[in-house]
Amino acid sequence: MTAAPLFPGFDGLMTLSRREGVDIRPTLLRVLTDLFVQASAHSADEERQFVELTSRLIDQVDDATRAAVRARLAIYPATPPEIMRKLGLRRSPPGEAAPAAPAIPLPSSETAAARAPTEAQLRMASNLSMRPNDAAEISDMFFAASASERALILHNLAETPLKASARIPAARATRAIQTLEMAAFAEDTENFALEIGEALILPARIAAQVVNDPGGEPLACAARALDMPSAAFQRVLMFLNPEFGSSVHNVYRLSRLYDRLSERSALVMLAAWRGSTMAVSRAKYRPALYDDERNRARAAPSQARPAVQPGSAPSVRTGTDGSKR
Repeated sequence: MTAAPLFPGFDGLMTLSRREGVDIRPTLLRVLTDLFVQASAHSADEERQFVELTSRLIDQVDDATRAAVRARLAIYPATPPEIMRKLGLRRSPPGEAAPAAPAIPLPSSETAAARAPTEAQLRMASNLSMRPNDAAEISDMFFAASASERALILHNLAETPLKASARIPAARATRAIQTLEMAAFAEDTENFALEIGEALILPARIAAQVVNDPGGEPLACAARALDMPSAAFQRVLMFLNPEFGSSVHNVYRLSRLYDRLSERSALVMLAAWRGSTMAVSRAKYRPALYDDERNRARAAPSQARPAVQPGSAPSVRTGTDGSKR
């Protein structure tokens, strides 16, 4: 069956599954469900295709995937009746409200007040430009923070006067997004990190740290810097790391963060990542000062000088008869 515009990547995913021998059905069911619930209403053809695709996949996936999809469709008001019967769901009474999704917890005011601001945090609130050492500290602070603290840092970066990186050219960003989606579908983290580094002009070390971060917030910043569509970012989350993408909580949390993340916050963080590499390079390759050799010469122990230097005592001349003259 030909995929409708609602599921543009279905044919490509099934081809990848047959060619690579990867069981892509659990992730595919999650992607189809997420794409379906993004719209509040669907045409009859879209609903028919969703029923045909998901009806086959529901019987072929594991219990954890089936439970995750069931939880997602249980609170969606336009779930087709056939799928509801297949999943054992029932409609809520007209007066009964659907359960709300849990909100992302924010750090308490007491915890925030107990921590004294660092020099980098104070500089973020000032008009000073971002120096390499400051960029390195901001980057390290972000990677070491918890999920709620990272969300707060990104929120503050939108208001900081720090200079952001320039936008990635649209044509380059479009090519990068296409390459990143292909690498994510193949679960190829190495080429995914390589493309992130080339597109955002980041060294391999930083690009790998962004891609392999267990929380996912750095990856959200990188994707926002490329202006990746929200639906594409969700697909990347689900495919790139199957273990991470199998958690509905992780995908939902990062999707909410991504929708609220501003372009400026992402570009300021990108500037911090780039600047932190300059700080590392300066520390590794410290230039030699002009008087380094002189200081080393002064510190070296002086050699003992002979009591009588050559030419310091008058020479004694003797005559032919041996007498002194």
